[in-house]
Amino acid sequence: MTQDSYERTIETTASKAEIYEALTTGIAQWWTSEAGQFEHVGDVARFGFSQRRGYWTFKAIALGQDRVEWECVEALHLHEGMPKEIETEWLGTRAIWSMQDTEAGTQIHFVHEGLTPDLLCFDICEAGWDMFFVDSFKTYLDTGTGKPHV
Repeated sequence: MTQDSYERTIETTASKAEIYEALTTGIAQWWTSEAGQFEHVGDVARFGFSQRRGYWTFKAIALGQDRVEWECVEALHLHEGMPKEIETEWLGTRAIWSMQDTEAGTQIHFVHEGLTPDLLCFDICEAGWDMFFVDSFKTYLDTGTGKPHV
């Protein structure tokens, strides 16, 4: 993992089981309403934006109560005014969530390994993950209502 990869840590009162559900079958509740699901390691799911004109497809690499990991296997990141190279920058990157019990609940450390400042999309994606992970995901875990892209 590169030190420059996007990473953030949040804390929630949610249990590891609730976090696991949110990262496997509840993704449409906090990231995008055009979301696939993961039930088993090896499952592939697509996450669409802009009526599925833009999307990322991930493969489940690890699905556990302490760690969930997805690898991007297909990408079409459409962003007006940006060079075509932005479309596939997420290919091969990994989204990794690590959970640890705390006295107040659970700490979740998220790393998007490979999402580095040298990518064209970094500033856009950093702001996106801050909105969807730091805000929407945490809000979903704490209140049951997230703020997914619709």
